[in-house]
Amino acid sequence: MKRRLHKKYLILILAYSGLLLLIPYVLDYRDKSAQNARHGLQQQPRCPDLENTVALLWDHNGYKVNGSEATEHVANRSQARIHIYLHATWRTGSSFLGELFNQHPDVFYLYEPMWHIWQALYPGDAGSLQGAVRDMMNALYRCDFSVLKLYAGSQNITTSFIFGWKMNKVICSEPLCDAHKRHDIGLVKEDQCAKCQKRDIRELERECKKYPVMVIKGVRVLDLSTLVPLMKDPAVNLQIVQLFRDPRAVHNSRLKSKQALVKESIQVLRSKKQNDKYKRLLVPSSKVNRAESYVSSAMELICDNWLSDMLLVMNAPPWVRRNYLRIRYEDLVLHPMEELQRLYRFSNLSTSTALEKFALNMTHGHGYSSDRPFLISSRDAKEAIYAWRERLNVEQIGQVEAYCSEVMRQLGYQKNSVDKTT
Repeated sequence: MKRRLHKKYLILILAYSGLLLLIPYVLDYRDKSAQNARHGLQQQPRCPDLENTVALLWDHNGYKVNGSEATEHVANRSQARIHIYLHATWRTGSSFLGELFNQHPDVFYLYEPMWHIWQALYPGDAGSLQGAVRDMMNALYRCDFSVLKLYAGSQNITTSFIFGWKMNKVICSEPLCDAHKRHDIGLVKEDQCAKCQKRDIRELERECKKYPVMVIKGVRVLDLSTLVPLMKDPAVNLQIVQLFRDPRAVHNSRLKSKQALVKESIQVLRSKKQNDKYKRLLVPSSKVNRAESYVSSAMELICDNWLSDMLLVMNAPPWVRRNYLRIRYEDLVLHPMEELQRLYRFSNLSTSTALEKFALNMTHGHGYSSDRPFLISSRDAKEAIYAWRERLNVEQIGQVEAYCSEVMRQLGYQKNSVDKTT
């Protein structure tokens, strides 16, 4: 009996002690609430919605979300060298977009350097690789290519280690090689560049520092939030060109190239947390092979990331929007002259008749694509844009439109009618 009484008293004492400890916090909270009310402020919600969360990315280190003012060093950033990232996803036409910069004689261009990270760390999920991707970009924009050694398995790397080196005009032109003339406009002949002497990576670093504009094209940055630190860094002052394409056309092109996209699709899907809500609207029936299932499922995440990017830019300060350019693949290939001028103007580059002619010829070729889907070649722009209407069935089109509806609305893509003849 006494033991039971002692137990009750002990519980009462503990409860009373806890109450005493809580009183100061309650009073402090009430005082702060009253003070905020007097200054016309509202308490930050404990679980802010997505828009507020995105806005908080910019409300940091002196960058005000409403853009009314920014820190002095932002306004006075040096324009001596321009760094641009072509932000895209697989099968959006990003290789063609990148080639427009590769052709310009004032641009040092790198094609998919972050490919090395994904290959070396496979099967690491895409989300966990984002920090490494950003660190590599930070080094490359400073012409420090030693970062590539981390993924080469060797300390002695040459220009031949660079992904896509046989198409790179800097690597294949003088003084590194005489296979191509830097100021000649036209695709690099890979078979000729393959004969070039392999140069030490430090020679490429020296060439990198000579160019006023450096452009990196990539598809391995999942969303723009990864690049916020580089956009804020005055030493990098990163500018973004983001390429979008009709999700139905992207889905069709991904299915066409599914075998080449399986590994990347798995890595993208692995970045989705197990407890996240995952609709799997785009998973095909059990009759199709596993490769098609992976590639189709990853399309959902692509639309999710696109929507996040749009929201991020929408809530960004004015200086960010000035350093960001959105472009649609359809506009690029249907109006290449106008879009080329817009791209170069954003990049502080001059255009020329030869460059305009190159862009025009690349969009007025024959056929939708070659047997090598990642090969840069002249295409029929209209066929490339509308091929999905003939290649996707009604169910597939409906699935993409259902899940990517908000992205399509934001980008101005009209939903397809049931009658495919319209």
